[in-house]
Amino acid sequence: MTADLVQDSWDRIDAWLREHAPRTLATLLPPAGDEEVAAAQKELGVIFPPDLVASLLRHNGAQDGPEAFRFSTHDCLLGTSGIVADTRFMRNVAEDLDAEEAVDYWHHGYVKFGSYGVTSDGLMIDCRPGLDSFGAIGRFFDETGTSFGKAGSLGEYLAELAGQLERGQDAGVVTFNGRLLWEWAMPARPEWGSADEPLPAPDEQLPELDLSHSPADLLHASYLDGLEELGALIAVLPRERVAEAARKQLRRLAVETGLDKYPEVRSALDALERGEAPPRPDEVGPLALRLRAVIVQANTHRDTNRRWAAEKMAHGIWGSPYRSVYESAGIRSRLTLNWRADLHADLGSPPLPPIPDDRFWGTLRNPAVDSSWYAAQCAQDQD
Repeated sequence: MTADLVQDSWDRIDAWLREHAPRTLATLLPPAGDEEVAAAQKELGVIFPPDLVASLLRHNGAQDGPEAFRFSTHDCLLGTSGIVADTRFMRNVAEDLDAEEAVDYWHHGYVKFGSYGVTSDGLMIDCRPGLDSFGAIGRFFDETGTSFGKAGSLGEYLAELAGQLERGQDAGVVTFNGRLLWEWAMPARPEWGSADEPLPAPDEQLPELDLSHSPADLLHASYLDGLEELGALIAVLPRERVAEAARKQLRRLAVETGLDKYPEVRSALDALERGEAPPRPDEVGPLALRLRAVIVQANTHRDTNRRWAAEKMAHGIWGSPYRSVYESAGIRSRLTLNWRADLHADLGSPPLPPIPDDRFWGTLRNPAVDSSWYAAQCAQDQD
């Protein structure tokens, strides 16, 4: 019965991916053979629960990489070879634990089937036959060990995953450029603060803004690399297009965090959109005083999003458009699940390039982007 639930759940998952995230669907690998599954069990000395066998006979893991199929925990689905390798690694880590400690950290009868990749964190299944927990799903964390409660079986876990996909953004599901992404956002709290609050006096004790940046500053390529295909697009578009997107992103950020209620902020953004050069940055100018006052109030209200927005607003108005786009995206990713689509639209919605690799950055020729480290790496590879 649970094996049937595995097949039904994969049917739902595959169908959803086919319609909404075909690039992610393409990373799911073909079925494992019976002999591969048997060999993995023999090598680990365990009996896989029927649900894990049924899942491997449907998809023998997923190709790793930025387009890979991942669970909502951001763990990549492992195939037989990955299951063996990751489980063996965990056994080596936990080899000195006694039986009681092992249950809470990593028991010899646990098998990992989902890997976070960067750390040893991942999804696991209990393969201890004869126990009520046989087949139960848990997750391992480096710091705390193994905890159960994810699901009573892999079939149940996959069924819940299918339901999450079908619920969409309410369940943290994001699609962009044919990929499945898992994200959560917490909208800002723009209700506090008043548009008619008087500006503080120039000599009032306030935190200073970082006004050391200029429009000519370089942005290191590694920052854009974190934006994946959008970062590659920003790197190759004309500077004027990037500057236009930076202005639109600042406006979105001001609206989402409540900064647009202040006339000093609105006036500066209006001037930018009219193509007017901002005045020279000054810590005691009206805009700077307003942003400094907002930072103080945001700290009082424990509103980190508005505090960061106020700090980055200064960079966006007086600094490089490349840095502005990157920083706005970073804050907006905490506020809305649609930040990628919004940024793509603000860039003019051109075709997206592939997700960049080191060679892309090493051969990039954009005077506003510092890609020297990547260029050096490429030169070493050619020697």
